[in-house]
Amino acid sequence: MPTPAGPSESAPETTPQAAETGRRLPGDLTPAALVERVIRVDHAGEYGAKRIYEGQLAVLGRKNEGHVIRHMLEQELKHLDAFEKLMVERRARPSLLFPVWHVAGFALGAATALMGPKAAMACTVAVEEVIDEHYRQQMTDLGSTEPALTEKIEVFRAEEVEHRDTGLAHGAEQAPAYEMLSGAIKAGSRLAIWLAERF
Repeated sequence: MPTPAGPSESAPETTPQAAETGRRLPGDLTPAALVERVIRVDHAGEYGAKRIYEGQLAVLGRKNEGHVIRHMLEQELKHLDAFEKLMVERRARPSLLFPVWHVAGFALGAATALMGPKAAMACTVAVEEVIDEHYRQQMTDLGSTEPALTEKIEVFRAEEVEHRDTGLAHGAEQAPAYEMLSGAIKAGSRLAIWLAERF
């Protein structure tokens, strides 16, 4: 298992200005700790996405939407594989809450799929909208300090946006209580990001 980068990883987020200039403010993450946090939370997020789609496929795998969900899962698996390799290369530790992401991701996917295909797509849209904003923020935080990692995140972000658009095209907004469902999933996704960044 990859080893932790050190105690600095639990410090508050670095500022984009400090990352760009190389100057750090008191309490800022070091560049190495910022990269470790980025890799850890993105690995957890991609694993959670994998489990969401696996949960949806357990319910909808033989329905018309099955091939659409499988395509999105295949892309998430490529993202996950990339972050697993980065964890080894950069000696980043995985999230301590990995068992939670394993269970919660599948449960969210299966539960929304049981509500119907449109609710499953609403789940995809909500999660991917949060991931889009999350990846954008990470690219800002990294600035020009990690061009290869930033480029990889941008490629993955574009595919997550494609998943959002797929969900919308398949009737996500027609799901029962769409606004309430979407809001709840977004809140849970943001909480999961916050936790994975720290634990």
